[in-house]
Amino acid sequence: MLGNASYPTYQAFLALGIAALITIVLMPLWIKILKYESIGQQVRADGPKRHLVKQGTPTMGGVVILIAIVLTCLIMAKHTTEMLLVLIATVATGVLGLIDDLTSVTHGRSLGLTPRAKMFGLTLICIIFCLGAVNFCGVPAEVRFPGGFAIDLSVLSTTFDVAGTPFTVPWLFVVFTWLLIAGFSNAVNLTDGLDGLAGGTSMIALLIMAAIAFLCGDSNLAIFGAAAAGGCLGFLWFNCYPASIFMGDTGSLALGTGFACMGIVTNTEVSSLIIGGLFIVEALSVMIQVVSYHFTKKRVFLMAPIHHHFEQKGWAETKVARSVLLFSSSWDSDFLCHCRRRSRFWS
Repeated sequence: MLGNASYPTYQAFLALGIAALITIVLMPLWIKILKYESIGQQVRADGPKRHLVKQGTPTMGGVVILIAIVLTCLIMAKHTTEMLLVLIATVATGVLGLIDDLTSVTHGRSLGLTPRAKMFGLTLICIIFCLGAVNFCGVPAEVRFPGGFAIDLSVLSTTFDVAGTPFTVPWLFVVFTWLLIAGFSNAVNLTDGLDGLAGGTSMIALLIMAAIAFLCGDSNLAIFGAAAAGGCLGFLWFNCYPASIFMGDTGSLALGTGFACMGIVTNTEVSSLIIGGLFIVEALSVMIQVVSYHFTKKRVFLMAPIHHHFEQKGWAETKVARSVLLFSSSWDSDFLCHCRRRSRFWS
């Protein structure tokens, strides 16, 4: 463990820098390997026409982001149950995304695994994480709102005796955990449609979650969040327009899962919904588009997710990405400042 544990904020910033440095050092080599193996992005045929030039751009940059997160956490953080559980869930989802990316490249299509196969793997990860959080980390099976109000989700639970130790399965909380993790992982995946967009917004959201973990007294989880944000920061050097590499499902699914898991372990799930509001907007735009076209045969947006809507209206890709990043940073920083001023927010 590097750094002085008496200065957790220093450790968090150091973790951010180390993860960013690891990503910057390893990414050029990874790009060369991907180009040599002809592993590139498959662009959806019904997407914006200007994106067709991105066909063949190396993908799976999330592999390097995950390596940076793992190495940084192993070096900088104490290996607490909470931190390791979040880290394992993040890596496991990243492996699922990697399989999806490899399937996409192998079959030469923009979609990889079938939705059913991807959801099965994601559901399995969610269940294992939820049971581990409740039984080994002491996470209460409840949804806590800012201000102290909480909804108890342990009312429908089953307790088993495993080797003399009680093992609880809070069914309602398992469902809630699944909705949160599956929702955010897929929402970040949908956000990954413009150069620098998913990486930038994920970096901002994970930095805010790292600050929240610190305010909740878990400096090791804060180091994880800072490391994930640092991985995104290093990745952005290669992903800003024009992108040299994309993160792929390997990165987007993992980052969304890590973000959601931090909210669950710190018991700030509702706050995570506010911080990740941009991801929710992206996902909702797709849902609204699908429902509207199914029932009325009319589209609400020119194209979904919503960032493509603005592209279709004539906005340059860089203008859309900059506008979204500016809004995201302003929204999240204002929320964090509001929370910091009101300490009862975390009571």
